[in-house]
Amino acid sequence: MSKTTVSTLQQYKQDGKKFATLTAYDASFAKLFSEAGVGVLLVGDSLGMVLQGHADTVPVSVDDMAYHVASVSRGAVDALVIADMPFMSYTTPIQTYETATKLMQAGANMVKLEGGEWLYESIKGLTERGVPVCGHLGLTPQSVHLFGGFKVQGRQQSQADKLLSDAKALEAAGAQLLVLECIPTELAATITQALSIPVIGIGAGSVTDGQILVMHDLIGLTPGKPPKFSKNFLTDGRDVRGAVAAYIDAVTDGSFPGPEHSFSS
Repeated sequence: MSKTTVSTLQQYKQDGKKFATLTAYDASFAKLFSEAGVGVLLVGDSLGMVLQGHADTVPVSVDDMAYHVASVSRGAVDALVIADMPFMSYTTPIQTYETATKLMQAGANMVKLEGGEWLYESIKGLTERGVPVCGHLGLTPQSVHLFGGFKVQGRQQSQADKLLSDAKALEAAGAQLLVLECIPTELAATITQALSIPVIGIGAGSVTDGQILVMHDLIGLTPGKPPKFSKNFLTDGRDVRGAVAAYIDAVTDGSFPGPEHSFSS
């Protein structure tokens, strides 16, 4: 299997081929996922919740992220490794460059930032300096306190218009991927069709170019009640490798996510 790159994902979008991605936090799972055919691994700041036991992602530090990025990059032989930039680590372009430097030097192939048009200059600066960028819109977990909880975004027309505008701004700034989280399927379809860059969904229906799950959701280890958009694939006597294979198959054939994992306007 050859190394997955941004160009690989761009070709998938052009060909209408859906792709599956997962979060990973250590070398062992990264190697297993990569060998199973998962081409994109996100070292998510979700580690604050699933590994560190926090209620949200806000406490995660740049050093936390760099440690786990380094671990994942050693195991992810063929996968594209994306690193979340944690809470308040990219408030200015200069701070953004410093944080991205640490994560890229730790082994990331791309960094991910939560936010809309206000990130334009920072994303433009990163891409001009050779750092690939993934945007993240919709339910952005670092803003959970601003939202008043983990709530679906974009149901009001004004919100939907802003999300579409932000998505176009991120692409114009140079972002090469976009994650859409917890938005109505109809809006996800509109944004995916409006952009030339690949769009990865989580709680955004089956209309996006790719899907991502937190690995703990995939294998039924979610702390507390699993989110609506998740599915435990470690069923029917499967082992972890079988669960990953079933997930990849379900994403590529369009059977996951189904209506029961998605949101309406």
